[in-house]
Amino acid sequence: MIGRIRGILIENEAPILLIEAGGIGYEVQAPLGTCCNLVTLGEEVILHTHLSVSENAHQLYGFISIRDRSLFRNLIKISGIGPKLGLAILSGMDTEQFVACIHAGDVALLVKIPGVGKKTAERLVIEMRDKLKCWDNETVVNKNQQPVVAGSGKISIHGVMTEVQSALISLGYKPTDASRVVSRLAEEYDFSSMASSELIRLALKGSAV
Repeated sequence: MIGRIRGILIENEAPILLIEAGGIGYEVQAPLGTCCNLVTLGEEVILHTHLSVSENAHQLYGFISIRDRSLFRNLIKISGIGPKLGLAILSGMDTEQFVACIHAGDVALLVKIPGVGKKTAERLVIEMRDKLKCWDNETVVNKNQQPVVAGSGKISIHGVMTEVQSALISLGYKPTDASRVVSRLAEEYDFSSMASSELIRLALKGSAV
C-alpha cells in the first residue's frame, strides 16, 4: 500500500495531479480541495494517499490531510460508493461540510452532488452518522504541508472553460450536462478573474444548475 507521496508537482488538471518522485511520474486523483491548494507547478508537495486496486487498474488517490483520506476510506466502504463517487463527494463539499451535513441529515444537499441519488444520500446519512460520531468540526492541519500560493501565470477564458468542463466530466457529469453548466457559469461569473478550481466547486455545489 502506498500511503504517502512526496515529490514535485508537474501537472495540475483537476481532478488529476502528476507528481514526480524518485524519477517516476505518479498520476494521482485528488478532490478539488486538494487541487486548489496545489496550484503552483514545480513546487514540492506532500500528499496522503490511498491505493485502489481493481482488475482493470491500480489508481492512486491523494489528499492534503489524513482526515480527508480517512473520510474517503470510510465512504468507499459503503455499498454502492466506489472511489470515483467518493472523490466526487469530497469535491462537492469539503470534509467539515460533509460531516456537518451528515450530522444534520441533510439529504437535499447531498443529492446535488453528481452521482448521488436520494437513496444513496439516505444511505450515506444512516451509515456515516455512526462512523462520524467522534468527529468534531475542527479542521486538522497537516503540519508537513503548507498551502502553495498560486503563481502569476494566466490562462485564457477558453482554456478555463475547457478545463472546467473536462473536470466535471471526470467527476461524473455527462458531456452535454457539463457543457450546459459551463455555459451557465460563464453567464453568471467572470472567468477572467476566477480560478478554474473555484468554478468547478461552484458547479458541483449546484449554484450554476
